[in-house]
Amino acid sequence: MRKWRANPWAVLVTLSLGFFMTLLDLTIVNIAIPDMMDGLGASLDQTLWVVSGYALTLSALIITASRLGDLRGPRNLFAVGLSVFTLASLACGLAATPTALIAARVVQGLGAALLTPQTMTLIVAVFPAERRGTAMGIWGMVAGLATLSGPTLGGFLVSALDWRWIFLVNLPIGVAALVLTFLVVPDIRPGRAHRFDLPGVLLSTGALFCIAFGLQEGESYHWGAGIWALLAAGAALAAGFLLHQRRRQAGEPLVPFTLFHDRNFTAMTALVGLVSVAMLGLVLPFNLYLQSVLHLSAMKAGLVLAPSSLVSMTVGPFAGRLADRIGGKFVLLFGLTCYTAGIITIAVIAAPASAWYAFVPATLLTGLGVGCIIAPMSTEAMRYVPRHLAGAASGINNTVRQIGSVVGAAAVGALLESRLAAEIATGKTYAAAFTATLHTTVILPVAVLIAGALVCLLLRPRPAQTATAPADSKQTATAG
Repeated sequence: MRKWRANPWAVLVTLSLGFFMTLLDLTIVNIAIPDMMDGLGASLDQTLWVVSGYALTLSALIITASRLGDLRGPRNLFAVGLSVFTLASLACGLAATPTALIAARVVQGLGAALLTPQTMTLIVAVFPAERRGTAMGIWGMVAGLATLSGPTLGGFLVSALDWRWIFLVNLPIGVAALVLTFLVVPDIRPGRAHRFDLPGVLLSTGALFCIAFGLQEGESYHWGAGIWALLAAGAALAAGFLLHQRRRQAGEPLVPFTLFHDRNFTAMTALVGLVSVAMLGLVLPFNLYLQSVLHLSAMKAGLVLAPSSLVSMTVGPFAGRLADRIGGKFVLLFGLTCYTAGIITIAVIAAPASAWYAFVPATLLTGLGVGCIIAPMSTEAMRYVPRHLAGAASGINNTVRQIGSVVGAAAVGALLESRLAAEIATGKTYAAAFTATLHTTVILPVAVLIAGALVCLLLRPRPAQTATAPADSKQTATAG
């Protein structure tokens, strides 16, 4: 294994294994909700907390974890996160009560938060700028594949084995990734001591938790006064965090404001949030339509979505390489156009008695779109970011990604519930009412993707030859 130590491609494979698990577990659980309710005797609210507990912990702690990576080394935090995530997956698979499962999912979210921001930091560290687009293409392919294949893999595991296997499947992947981490990933350490900003960590964690909880659980609490108070508290804590960070800009802030002087980073950070909203805005209602209107099994519903995953996986590396050569703007605009066209096609085809195979061309189109979005989006975000700021940039980017997912789930959930009730009130059958609701809900992801296309127009044109991102002279990599 000596020749593979610090090899960029071996490092990328290792990082991708861990990253794949964390994103997969955001979507794989949804399709197993009915089986978990039956198996554990859980209420719907308890089962939804199995989803929420993971997402809330992940959203709230990513910025803190990215800073811990700067302090202790990204490889070490990645390894700790992998260990926590894998052990928590075992606990999820063995849980005997709803409370035990929820607690294990919260710990699993902690592991995911620890490892996720380290992936982008290490990619920036081991790949030169001129090859980073291809690397981000593969990393983006993994992100798209994990997000879109959750329903497919989850449906297969639930139908063929048992709902517990949606968690137990992580064990061999986690162990393999952990072994590879110490064999091939370099131990990158800062050349000087860093300080831990405890007030900033507390403020950011509190703000992200309040905002994520309020948005994610607002519908469950009927958007009452308590939810709005929680959102207001989150906004106040966020304002306090920004003021605190402003005073620390000359030192070691959790969020270096200088990152936002880079137009590409700012634009792509906004885009990653918008794309996360759009992906949830399509996948959640479409998956429900396939199962509740067309009466497909969990596995068959997952297979309808499978072409999108396969195309995204295939296209991602090529899109990243193309972004290296010509810049990401036009690749992104093409991807956003394809994704929007695919969503509109799904809405046009959807009817109370549509054949499942009629959706295949549309899912192929959405897969092409996602494959052309994820990789160039990450590449352009990090193209001009100095290595010594890669950890902070990764933390911000991934935090916005998670908040976008929470906002997307909350928005489409509220829209689904309100429109479905209104359609049923007109006397329509459930199938007709849900189909009409689906036609309305697609307005959300389409509008968000149009906004994303406008954001792409802000990207700086790629120079004829991109200079390698400046390395921090005080940062060293060892084989440790």
